Amino acid sequence: MARTSADPAARATGGLATLGPDAVALRTALEGMFTSWAADCGAEARLYPPLMRVADLHRIDYFQNFPHLAIAGSGLRAEALKTQGREPAVAAADLEDAAYALPSAACYNIYFDRAGTVLGDEPEKVTTVATCFRREDHYDGLRRLLGFSMREIVCVGSRDAVLDHLGSFKKQLIAYFADIGLPIEVEKASDPFFDADGARALMSQLFPTKEEFVFDGSLAIASVNFHRNFFGERCDIRLPDGSPAFSGCVAFGIERWLSALTTQFDLDPADLRTHVARP
Repeated sequence: MARTSADPAARATGGLATLGPDAVALRTALEGMFTSWAADCGAEARLYPPLMRVADLHRIDYFQNFPHLAIAGSGLRAEALKTQGREPAVAAADLEDAAYALPSAACYNIYFDRAGTVLGDEPEKVTTVATCFRREDHYDGLRRLLGFSMREIVCVGSRDAVLDHLGSFKKQLIAYFADIGLPIEVEKASDPFFDADGARALMSQLFPTKEEFVFDGSLAIASVNFHRNFFGERCDIRLPDGSPAFSGCVAFGIERWLSALTTQFDLDPADLRTHVARP
């Protein structure tokens, strides 16, 4: 009998997850597999700051297009430091203006870091992992969290190079899921980072640029995302001919993988790690 997402190896309350030793060991094994995939395609491993500058986010119209996800980071006003009691929330009036925000995806800092650069003849590939945050209308165990881990493998370069990167990973993931026996459907999706009423959301629906790998009918555990030249334009990342670079990413929601794998497979933790974490 398969385990449920209530596996005591992990628990989540109010969108915040705690992982026990078995879940941590499985997470570590998965991360080893993801980073080996990244290395195989020539991606460099990098880590970026845990916060993003609001000024950078304005470059990509983040707050116009993603207001439902945004979580800002701020400090207490000096005059409020001595008046804070034990209330369950800090009053907005006691906060300074926020110059930073928490990331809702791992790849944004890659584009901000490369802003104002001209690429070489070969595409640049980077892998990074980040703790991401999304303000959702509800939370559901490890399936939907306020704070979660995201591993991404990003390609920035020509249109053909980016599409080849995404196409190769799509084939690799389909073969991997079939090999381990995890039932997954590939579904086209509108980008969830866009507000449902936004102009770019309509464009994404008309010309899908995102495909999700969905477990159990509703849990997207991975995705391939083609950004066209949006970040190249907004962050001034150029190809050698001066045109804006294209970009795309493969993304893995790590806690969602834990949920799917422990739900599907009734295996001892060590056997589960061996079964699913493959080069």
